[in-house]
Amino acid sequence: MNPLAASAVVWSEFLNGPVNAVEIARVEAVIQSNIVVFGKAEAVRAADLFNRTGRRRGSRFDCLIAASAIVAGAELATINQADFKPFIPTV
Repeated sequence: MNPLAASAVVWSEFLNGPVNAVEIARVEAVIQSNIVVFGKAEAVRAADLFNRTGRRRGSRFDCLIAASAIVAGAELATINQADFKPFIPTV
């Protein structure tokens, strides 16, 4: 099993780019096209995170991404660690 994956939200954000076809193919190869579905459980958790962390403007996508990782029981890899620190007390 490939330990690397991307939530559907992250994949969409990545595809928003700017990226080219070669970069997309490289990332797809690394994650082996392992895209995790965003469903009801993730949506409920994302709304909870948004409400519990002060409904910060601009944090909605971060809530979606964090919720995907939390529901999957996965570690979140990011270079934007500060964006996700508000969620640590809610886990």
